[in-house]
Amino acid sequence: MAGSPDHNGDDEDPGDTMIRFQSYLHGGTSSLLSALPSFLVFPVYKTIFRQQIHNTPVGQAVGQLCKEGPVKLYRGVAPPVLMRTLNGTLLFGLQDTLLRQLTLSSQNVLPAAALPALAGFGAGLVEAVVFTPFERVQNVLQNGQNDRHLPSLRSVLVTLKSQRMSYGYYRAFLPIAARNALGSSLYFGLKGPVCVVVAGQGLSPMTSSFVSGTLTSMAISLALYPLSVLVANMQAQVGGEGKGVVACWKALWKSRHGSVALLYRGGSLVILRSCITWGIATAIYDKQEKRSC
Repeated sequence: MAGSPDHNGDDEDPGDTMIRFQSYLHGGTSSLLSALPSFLVFPVYKTIFRQQIHNTPVGQAVGQLCKEGPVKLYRGVAPPVLMRTLNGTLLFGLQDTLLRQLTLSSQNVLPAAALPALAGFGAGLVEAVVFTPFERVQNVLQNGQNDRHLPSLRSVLVTLKSQRMSYGYYRAFLPIAARNALGSSLYFGLKGPVCVVVAGQGLSPMTSSFVSGTLTSMAISLALYPLSVLVANMQAQVGGEGKGVVACWKALWKSRHGSVALLYRGGSLVILRSCITWGIATAIYDKQEKRSC
């Protein structure tokens, strides 16, 4: 992603449209390795989630988690760790596949600089279809208000399965699709140019990939943070009247008293998570692919 792969080299037939398994393997490996920091910083993520749901200051959110105890601290960690690994496999691999297809088929119809972003947009849409159920389960498990009537992962899965798809596993699909497609498009479109600028400062290729991945993902996380807050609030509860996206957004905005600052509560912690996970994943992936800016 630090620049598009070389499609003009002598070692690859430009007419070959086969999916490169290597990109999927490298994407999964890099995300698996970055899943360990994701596990370690899960309490940070859970703190963000509590701020998004209950609109509380960080100190109060931490106090809630401490009161619940260490046993429940990592309740809900399995879906994000699993999702992180599978997500990288699909996102990196599919974006590379789509990019190669677009490069072969566009024939100067689209500017080459726009192709990584376009491929990222398509990969983000597929990612939303595949991983919305994971995110739904994760948000239900992380909501402490569900502990009593949904005490286990199995109980959550059974309950969601009994509901309509739009209210069960695919609750909040539209905002997730918008967030993932836009986020992936911006990530793959901006990472290369940012990496070139960073590399111009004399940093090593791996360091340049890490810094560019971190800066890009940090900016995207902040820009799309309101969508993440909306998704968390739509998915945290099970049952109820099942309001639509617009109604949920109006209710969320009202609960934040029309304040952007309150809407972004917990956003600073998103920066920390992005720096750790996406920076590492990007650096490892680019290293395995042996790409440079």
